[in-house]
Amino acid sequence: MKNQLTFILFFIATSLSFSQNGSIKGSITDNAQTPLLGVNILIGHSTQGTQTNEKGQFEILNVADGNYTLIVSYIGFKTREIPINISNGKTQEIPSIILYEGNEILREVIVEGERRNKFSRKKTAYVAKLPLKDLENTQVYSTITSDLLTSQVVTNFEDALKNAVGVEKLWTSTGRGGDGAGYYSLRGFSVQPQLVNGIPGLTNGTINAANIERIEVIKGPSATLFGSAVTSYGGLINVVTKKPYVGFGGELSFTSGTYGFNQISGDFNTSLDKENNIYFRLNTSYATEQSFQDAGFRKSFFVAPSLSYRVNNRLSFSFYGEISQAEQTNPMFLFLNRSAPTQSANLDELAYNNKLSFTSNELTLQNPTQNYRIEMDYKLSDTWQSQTILSKSSTSTKGYYSYLFDFGVLGNDTFSRFISKQNSNTQTTDIQQNFIGDFKLGTLRNRLVFGIDYFNSTMTSNDSGYAFYGNITPEGGSSGDNPFTPDVETTPYPLSTSGVDAVLESQGVANVKSKNHIYSAYVSDVLNITPSLSAMAGIRLDIFDNEGDLANVDDDYDQTTFSPKFGILYQPILDKLSLFANYQNGFTNVAPELVGDPNSGPQTLKTFDPEQANQLEFGFKTNLFSNRFNATVSYYDIKVTDRVITDPSSPFNKIQGGEVKSSGIEIEINANPVKGLNIRAGYSNNDSETTKSDNAEILNRRPLDAGPENLYNFWANYEFQEGKLDGFGLGLGFNGASERFAINFASTGEFILPSYTVVNASVFYQVDKYRIALKLNNALNEEYYKGWTTITPQMPRALYANFTYKF
Repeated sequence: MKNQLTFILFFIATSLSFSQNGSIKGSITDNAQTPLLGVNILIGHSTQGTQTNEKGQFEILNVADGNYTLIVSYIGFKTREIPINISNGKTQEIPSIILYEGNEILREVIVEGERRNKFSRKKTAYVAKLPLKDLENTQVYSTITSDLLTSQVVTNFEDALKNAVGVEKLWTSTGRGGDGAGYYSLRGFSVQPQLVNGIPGLTNGTINAANIERIEVIKGPSATLFGSAVTSYGGLINVVTKKPYVGFGGELSFTSGTYGFNQISGDFNTSLDKENNIYFRLNTSYATEQSFQDAGFRKSFFVAPSLSYRVNNRLSFSFYGEISQAEQTNPMFLFLNRSAPTQSANLDELAYNNKLSFTSNELTLQNPTQNYRIEMDYKLSDTWQSQTILSKSSTSTKGYYSYLFDFGVLGNDTFSRFISKQNSNTQTTDIQQNFIGDFKLGTLRNRLVFGIDYFNSTMTSNDSGYAFYGNITPEGGSSGDNPFTPDVETTPYPLSTSGVDAVLESQGVANVKSKNHIYSAYVSDVLNITPSLSAMAGIRLDIFDNEGDLANVDDDYDQTTFSPKFGILYQPILDKLSLFANYQNGFTNVAPELVGDPNSGPQTLKTFDPEQANQLEFGFKTNLFSNRFNATVSYYDIKVTDRVITDPSSPFNKIQGGEVKSSGIEIEINANPVKGLNIRAGYSNNDSETTKSDNAEILNRRPLDAGPENLYNFWANYEFQEGKLDGFGLGLGFNGASERFAINFASTGEFILPSYTVVNASVFYQVDKYRIALKLNNALNEEYYKGWTTITPQMPRALYANFTYKF
């Protein structure tokens, strides 16, 4: 009886204690009183938390008595911390929490709860320089999330971009000075990834995928907000890096794969002060990889520290840096003749042995790169904030660069090798001051950004000239007969540094330094005429001060250019369906370029007038079934005038005066039809043509940088949610392209690279702290090629294994 009484008293005490626990409930909206879905709410220094529902409401149960700090975080909005007191087990109700849109200083806090549609995260403060939802933005863009990259075990930037609709690689990163991180085709025009966190960030090597939070591919001419230095007429590519977030955590990851691939990476995040106002994050990675060909390798290391410091509720600072070092053998392209027909009209006739690299592991390039960014955000009022940004980049190239070119002189599809000793550097500085407002004039809501921008680029080249260094044939033959001499020669050309250095002793070394400055002012406003109807208008003023070659005052010039944009958007079903149309402008202040055959004497700098591009586009966007189905469908038409193009009669010259038209459709779908299943699919069709030119070689023909007419991609990832297979998952997808021109000139005819479809698959198992995954790329071992007046074989079948530990 005594034991029973003790048990009853213990049960009653426990029940009373439990019943005295309180709760926290409330609702969260943005400044326009729109409920926010999926906002993260976390009780500081605890594991208790939740997310808001479709009405912006939340509730956290079983909270013991005490004083707490409620951390409210949502991507694209300022993080808020709210003091809360729970006493006597009562419910603490917060009627309305308003989150103010701002720059992404702290990443969202991850708490328990389902986040739907993991392959689509379209809330961003970068695309419009305003934190607009996708359904509110008249511009089209694709977002590649870190969840998508994780599901695909992505190890390089090129594979990541295969998930973007309408993007195709033209030219892989060579490491050569000025080439940057490769070239891609987008809406009929070549583009390079040159933006990091919305600001110029250059690289001469491949961007490391281990530091990517997401990739934003912004479609169409975008000079109004981003200027001309780092954009293209087809759009731009913005890499959003990993940043500090509230809390302690991180992960260690190791990936190993075919062809000697090994990568170890680390991610560490922590608070640096007791008040949790300073957060530090460090990402780092070291990778080595060999080629599937007989020679070739790449090794890279990077470290990326970042810091966020919230001084108070009004003022915050952030810092980002990335220091990387890469060494590689440059990929060898077969350059086709631009002025005379190649002996072979297709790959079958060419008899290309793509397992041959035609290079040596002794001949390498080094690419040290640094990117830094400092940002200050100050909340001027509830409706206005100030953003000040300083960004600096430096990238260098040192080592040997070579290429193979078909002169059509020696016969038998003979390609001559030319080699140079590279020593170049590019440095940029960008300073921006933005004022961002969200206010009403009468009953009309305005979201406005006004900014001024200063951009400086300094390019230094001390490269040697290009020297002839032997011949090859695609099937593997070699000879030393110089096509520029009348005699038949049998000189050996060993692929060694000593042999190359001996030949380069007769070559001159450039001493060129060029500068350009761009002073800009821009304004863009999104006006809500009604909750469903909005209009966007913006304009940019750019003043160019191009010094050209500092040793040549004759190539200096100044120019002033305006760039407008307009858009209109209507939501027949609010927050679920939007119809949009836009007019966008782009321009390019073309930097002076070295032209002239280096074998005929010193190269010279040539300057150009700006090019102009104008786009008309319309389409619709959806966000249906509680964010389970997102789709964007659009049609665009772009016209470019005064375009600078490579002279088909000489690979060493540029010409101006062309007119190009590019039009097409794009379809992107992101779906989460059932819990655990995420799908991403895309299709694009592009029709491009040079409609006006004084060069008959290219007139009425598809430009070579337009890439394939048709591109498609698909990826589905399913993770079991319960039972014995809980945590186990599968992924399957493909990407492909129609045939495309490697050469398309009147005098040469056409050399067409065939269409391809590449199938990929993965399998994984993950629990709270561990993830193990296997990924099979090019599962069917498709032999396929890419190129831009070149022929470049792509990676055959490759298997990767990944192990990740989270803490």
